[in-house]
Amino acid sequence: MDMYRIEKDSLGEMQVPVDALYGAQTARAIENFPISGIPLPQSMLRALGLVKKHAAQTNLSLGLLTEEVADAISQAATEIVAGQLADQFPVDIFQTGSGTSSNMNINEVIANRAARILGRSLGGKAIHPNDHVNLGQSSNDVFPSAIHIACAEELHKNLLPTLEQLLQQLAEKAETFQGILKIGRTHLQDATPVTLGQVFSGYARQIELTHERLSVSSSGLYELPLGGTAVGTGINTHPEFAAKTIAAIARETCLPFREAINHFEAQGSKDALVATSCSLKNCAISLFKIANDIRFLASGPRCGIGELFLPAVQPGSSIMPGKINPVMAESLIQVCAQVIGNDATVALCGLSGNFELNVMMPVLAHNVLQSIELLSRGIAAFDEKCLSGLEADEQRCSELLERSLALVTALVPEIGYDRSAELAKLAHKTGRTLRELALEDGVSAALLDRLLDPVSMIAPKG
Repeated sequence: MDMYRIEKDSLGEMQVPVDALYGAQTARAIENFPISGIPLPQSMLRALGLVKKHAAQTNLSLGLLTEEVADAISQAATEIVAGQLADQFPVDIFQTGSGTSSNMNINEVIANRAARILGRSLGGKAIHPNDHVNLGQSSNDVFPSAIHIACAEELHKNLLPTLEQLLQQLAEKAETFQGILKIGRTHLQDATPVTLGQVFSGYARQIELTHERLSVSSSGLYELPLGGTAVGTGINTHPEFAAKTIAAIARETCLPFREAINHFEAQGSKDALVATSCSLKNCAISLFKIANDIRFLASGPRCGIGELFLPAVQPGSSIMPGKINPVMAESLIQVCAQVIGNDATVALCGLSGNFELNVMMPVLAHNVLQSIELLSRGIAAFDEKCLSGLEADEQRCSELLERSLALVTALVPEIGYDRSAELAKLAHKTGRTLRELALEDGVSAALLDRLLDPVSMIAPKG
């Protein structure tokens, strides 16, 4: 029993580890939700800390807290914002759907840490988790506000800059590969020529558009539900509380957070997060296409397409010596698969806005934040260990281009579609070249030199 202290909440007494900064409600949540062992990520703890820190300072300015209490709460919350006390937040993400358990976890930790700062005992509630730390707030407006803050910060600190770096890398490759002619492919079959640079310019534009879509769709995150308290009416909060607190959060994060225009929408729905997740899924789909193309274009080295050389980052097989696999592309593809799955979960969470409150917020937060983190790290690794060292096999590109029958497309304006198709079939059947057969068909050598020049096929003719 020396290892525990006794605390009380509205349900009665509860044993709490003697040195824990959390209290009775957190201890109950630990017992009630032994589900995954996955707690809230640090980005959410930081966001919750920001809310509590600036709420205390606002309540001080409104004359609702004493300076001593507000400063102690603010100091304790600042420690959480800085990443300290992380071991005091063990509540599982699969908990009460409003995030109340986590909101009370942080209220209790801040209250007890603030009490210690003031030289008071743990559990004595000299600083009260509800009356002081949670003053003017509800889990129902604090927790969704924290999700928005965490997601917006992670996007701007990590994912969007990483996409910008990827875009630059792809644009540089497009420029480097611009003069390399190769065969195009549609339906996995030979098509008319392109340059490798044109292919990579398409990838670069995909990422540019992905960045734009993500920036636009995530703008809804800047509206915070804070101030709506229990159901959106703002009961038990000062009318100036939300605007003042949110303005302070905006200053500290350098992001344009603002109070929600309609608190009933902000608390009853999670549409801004659903929209953000959809754009994260779109990002994953674009990345999947790019990574998949690159690994196929690098297939070989002798019996595949082999138009690209991948950097050798690790041995590819435990049984086949010398094998090099497209491991960085495979890693990114798996990240994309997880993000696409996360979006399905987020969609189901978004469906759970029942009347005045969404009741799947913790798992929603987990999935959106995990998608942002996985994409940020996956893209950075792919960029550094695959794209940066990617090279073209110009000889292989040239060989495959010369062997392709798709060049017959250039003869269509001269001899017609049907005759061109017959030449292609005959060339494939006999192994003879298109040039030989076209000469026999009466096309002059000079005209063939012009028509079958791959360079003439990579842009429209005036």
